[in-house]
Amino acid sequence: MAHEKNHDYHILNPSIWPLAGSVAGFIMLFGAVRFFHDHGPWMLLIGFVGVLYVMFGWWSETVAENKAGDHTPVVQIGLRYGFILFIMSEVMFFFAWFWSFFKHAMYPMHPDGLSPKIDGVWPPAGIETFDPFHLPLINTLILLCSGAAATWAHHALVHENNREDMKWGLILAIGLGAIFTVFQVYEYTHAAFGFSGNIYGANFFMATGFHGFHVVVGTIFLFICLMRVYAGHFTPKQHIGFEAAAWYWHFVDVVWLFLFAAVYIWGG
Repeated sequence: MAHEKNHDYHILNPSIWPLAGSVAGFIMLFGAVRFFHDHGPWMLLIGFVGVLYVMFGWWSETVAENKAGDHTPVVQIGLRYGFILFIMSEVMFFFAWFWSFFKHAMYPMHPDGLSPKIDGVWPPAGIETFDPFHLPLINTLILLCSGAAATWAHHALVHENNREDMKWGLILAIGLGAIFTVFQVYEYTHAAFGFSGNIYGANFFMATGFHGFHVVVGTIFLFICLMRVYAGHFTPKQHIGFEAAAWYWHFVDVVWLFLFAAVYIWGG
């Protein structure tokens, strides 16, 4: 009885995952540098697989902790704050790409990237941009509908405890997210400009490409939530994992709206 827990906090057991994640991340980064210098992709792939393994193992333990009742209301507050800080770091990440895009749009540079260009134009001469009101607009509607489906799933769980509607909301959100990714790849294959050789292409592909990566991650996030729903996880009061996935997905929605308005419409 002297060692019985009498508080609402969760004291974590020693874990190998932080160290393993650091090592795998370093291998992936070092492998990426070697890959960029034409030394092959194998170290990059090994590190990437290691990162995926750490993610699976670490989050599996987190799910097990939740099922064991360790995620008390106090712990849930901490988890929410932690995820909010993560979203804020992502906002700053995308802010850098928007800053670069607006800076080069308002102050076009010489092709050497060092000196101002007199009477510079944006997009640079010879760049044929996408029509924002064709495929980009369709993709915008698809992603917004996917976000609405995720909200439907959240409402079905929290306010109605309707697991069937929650399943269909997640299925619809995942399907639309996958369609968005397919259309984005199709758009890239039909781009009239490349990544290298001009600052417009570099900014465009970095900003929209990283957003596309986040869409893929968010789709996987929602898919894992769907699998957990089929496994009987989540209740109206215990659903931190799904709540984090929904927040992440809405963040992806908002970023795309800014990309659509700034890069496709204004920047085009």
